[in-house]
Amino acid sequence: MRNTSSKIPLEIRQLYKPVQPTVTQSAGQVRYHEIIPIENLQPFIYCYWQLQTQQALSETFVYRVVADGCIDIFFELNNPKENFIMGFCKQFTEFPLENTFNYIGIRFLPTMFPQLFKINALDLSNKFLDLSAVLPKVAQFIAQNIIPQQNLTQIKTLLDNYFTNHLALVNMEYDPRLYGAVSIILNQMGVVDLSRDIDTGISSRQMRRLFEFYIGDTAKTFCQVVRFQNILKAKPSSQSLKHNKLFFNAGYYDQAHFIKEFKNFYGVTPSRAFGR
Repeated sequence: MRNTSSKIPLEIRQLYKPVQPTVTQSAGQVRYHEIIPIENLQPFIYCYWQLQTQQALSETFVYRVVADGCIDIFFELNNPKENFIMGFCKQFTEFPLENTFNYIGIRFLPTMFPQLFKINALDLSNKFLDLSAVLPKVAQFIAQNIIPQQNLTQIKTLLDNYFTNHLALVNMEYDPRLYGAVSIILNQMGVVDLSRDIDTGISSRQMRRLFEFYIGDTAKTFCQVVRFQNILKAKPSSQSLKHNKLFFNAGYYDQAHFIKEFKNFYGVTPSRAFGR
């Protein structure tokens, strides 16, 4: 067994913490919760998450997933035989759900899903697919080992063991050109002039190929998602956005450009997202 985690050239987790908005539309009737995996998996898996109703809702619930640069596996705990994967998305996605649900997910940090499973992230981008068509062994494990009676802590233990065993068999390929570029983008919070700030010694075509395979889109799109995520992390108020001109500091040309891009990634304007 090889200790692959010690070879990671960049601890992405230390530089990037993808945010999904807190559920607010259901007045406490829906709960979203994250827990971190076992330590040896933390460089690869950001979290395990659970989205569940606390009681039956009076109407269909629409869950909005914002762009976060990650790849997720997810399933409904009451029917784990049906499991799915969602790739890198360049805009928000809305899922209409039933009036009761209990979803469990696995969120992989940027670049790490292709590292672990040798699958081109671009093939998954802007899609959600049956997991059995992408990773049949993982889909089978979930279907055969996870049952509705288990809580998130018990599921975490099962998943920790499964991915730890898988990790021991994987030969990681950490291209310093890719991770050098990712490091610059994350350290500068996505505010990067790609032609000037990233000098990796390879052509723009080669860089595009690396980002598409390991991230799922171009370096430019990844930068946009990273700076959007850093605004979410800052949790600005609508008033502070107006008066402090945060959008200039985040690399946006003007307020209109900022609002347009934010709405594309989030689904609503900043004023609605952060309160008036």
